[in-house]
Amino acid sequence: MSDEKQSKLLCEKVELSHQLIGKKWVNLIIHTLMDEPKRFSEIHAYIPDLSKRMLNERMKELEEFGIIIRNVITERPIRTEYSLTRKGIELGRALKVVEEWAEQWL
Repeated sequence: MSDEKQSKLLCEKVELSHQLIGKKWVNLIIHTLMDEPKRFSEIHAYIPDLSKRMLNERMKELEEFGIIIRNVITERPIRTEYSLTRKGIELGRALKVVEEWAEQWL
């Protein structure tokens, strides 16, 4: 692959990543899931200004991108938990650096 094609591909990937993490609430959702899997209601409780409709939309988007995984736990009562994939954990670590910057400079 030529340098020009590689550069174009990198720019497309960078742009796509910025579009994803630039969406409102995405960073907070990922931050919330960094420590452990959580149920939908737990995520909503951590981010009370986020509507359930928007949380549902963002969760679907993050699942489509392979950032989170939806786990159905069949024990009684049946429940659903969300957790970060390996890809999501790596993104969370990258976003942690931004959090540290924000804490120091904003």
